[in-house]
Amino acid sequence: MNCQNIKQKVGIRSVLESFGLFPVKENPKTAFYFALDREEKIPSLAVDFVKNKAFDFGNAKSYDVISIVQQIKKCSVSEALKCLSTLDFRVQNEIKYHETTGQTCNQILEIKEIQHPALIQYLKSRRVFEQKHRVKEIHYELKGRKYFGIGFQNNSEGFEIRNLHSKICLGKKDVTLIVNDKKSKNEIVVFEGFFDYLTYRNLEKSDNSNCDFLILNSTAMLFMAEEKLKQYDKISLFLDNDKNGKSVKSKIKNQYKNVEDCSLIYHKFKDLNEWFCSI
Repeated sequence: MNCQNIKQKVGIRSVLESFGLFPVKENPKTAFYFALDREEKIPSLAVDFVKNKAFDFGNAKSYDVISIVQQIKKCSVSEALKCLSTLDFRVQNEIKYHETTGQTCNQILEIKEIQHPALIQYLKSRRVFEQKHRVKEIHYELKGRKYFGIGFQNNSEGFEIRNLHSKICLGKKDVTLIVNDKKSKNEIVVFEGFFDYLTYRNLEKSDNSNCDFLILNSTAMLFMAEEKLKQYDKISLFLDNDKNGKSVKSKIKNQYKNVEDCSLIYHKFKDLNEWFCSI
């Protein structure tokens, strides 16, 4: 596809989500994100899903899907086009708004226990099949096409959905806080994604954990958990060994006391699950 086709056919939400960026505030037509080129506490990037464009009120820059990739990856137009061409936007979480009905064309069709052979095999390939009771089998529709995947619920009743080919969120994006009412000490364990959480529970080999768990569901969602983390005497981090994971790790260490970085266990691997699958 050429530049014009890309700008028309590739949804801006899908592009932002492919880089782990999610709205802080949103409605069906527009949303506010944190800036692409700096850290901030109040989101200044306004995204118009109808026009498929964004505007940064902090630096007065306008963006389309191509220039967003250029800004994030610091690359040329041709490199941005190549990057966009590798993404499978058929299964991205692209919410289309219908002016006449006020409804979205994405919907969850069915929620049930894990039964589908493909999902069972996927959990086994990630070595977390024993934790299947902590996730659900989600059947859903995107733009008239039906899909299914492994769903993990967040605190806003949205679902993080994963299968072999896609990584999306249906419903409102949020963190997942799992509180243990029988805990004997005030400790919380923090993960970036739910597969690392499932891996940890597999390593525990027990349902009688004495700490709480926080799954960010994206490093961009740390701001949703900052007040929650203040309540704990100890914070144990099992974050990814990539740029985003290290950035979040640094922020938490600087902001809170008694923080333990547990990524040394899997320092040669991207995350806890990848390490666990290798042993």
